[in-house]
Amino acid sequence: MKKSYLTIITLILLFLSISGCGTYGQASPSGDAGRQSQGGDDEQLITVGFSQVGAESDWRNINTDSMKESFCPENGYDLIYDDGQQKQHNQITAIRTFIQKDVDYIVLAPVIEDGWDTVLTEARDADIPVILVDRMVNVNDPDLFTCWVGSDFELEGSKVCEWLNGFCRANHISGSDINIVNIKGTEGASAELGRSKALRTAVNKYGWNLLDERSGEFTQAKGREVMTQFLKQHKNINVVYSENDNEAFGAIEAIEAEGRKVGSDIKHGEIMVLAFDGTSDQAVEAVRSGRITCIGECNPLHGPRVEKIIRNLSEGIVPDKYEYVDEGIFSADESVNSVIIDGVSYGVRVP
Repeated sequence: MKKSYLTIITLILLFLSISGCGTYGQASPSGDAGRQSQGGDDEQLITVGFSQVGAESDWRNINTDSMKESFCPENGYDLIYDDGQQKQHNQITAIRTFIQKDVDYIVLAPVIEDGWDTVLTEARDADIPVILVDRMVNVNDPDLFTCWVGSDFELEGSKVCEWLNGFCRANHISGSDINIVNIKGTEGASAELGRSKALRTAVNKYGWNLLDERSGEFTQAKGREVMTQFLKQHKNINVVYSENDNEAFGAIEAIEAEGRKVGSDIKHGEIMVLAFDGTSDQAVEAVRSGRITCIGECNPLHGPRVEKIIRNLSEGIVPDKYEYVDEGIFSADESVNSVIIDGVSYGVRVP
């Protein structure tokens, strides 16, 4: 009996000693609650909440993949990803969830620029840095976000518009003979605002006829729908300014469905398609074949850039408030070799 009793006591003590060893979510040296990798080691992962606009385009999907690849456990991160499905309400809900989960950083690609003051104030009150990627926000206090990384959308638009002006000069086409329609992006998004502004500036400067503007929501289906409407209402269209590749693909489908031909020979009835992004093989091939005449590049690979910013912040290094990405212009048409904007020359590349 005494031997059995001692055995039981020994087993109980052994159980208690084992159960007291695990400390999942132990506080990090900074005092914040950390997370460990699923392997059960002692490595503390940096928790990042990423609210993405959605999956409306090839550019967006590549951008999402870039972020996921950068913020993986192998790189020391626990990524909480949320697809906003192009709805600001969904993104605001996601940010509040990130705050409740006490993430280390919030990364936001905002669907539109306005309407972020309240939720970003909540993030600041929780002492969580917010990094904007791709699109901007319009807030009363710029300190509500730590920094932004992305493209100069107005510059992108200016490059394509200057390319069109150079094409007209090289081919002896009067500005008054340019009859252009704009398939805009999502209304209020930074890319739409910048690219549309650049077009309107060029229209006024060069005397082009801007026949119509409507949102294609950055999708191929909506781009085709809008272009179909344009073709019914405006018989003299000779240039289409599509604010991303997918809208351009949809526009081409609509043009060809009407028995029209896409290309750069607008003197003889072809319709020139201009676009932005240039991220997919389909887009590059469309330029090579002349179905898209010119593309303003928009680089989607922001993951490594944002990851570097977070690493620097973790080490106490303050990043630049705004970090612009270098981008080019693509065209298979050799009429224009370069464009000049504000005294800076940008070369036109053949894909």
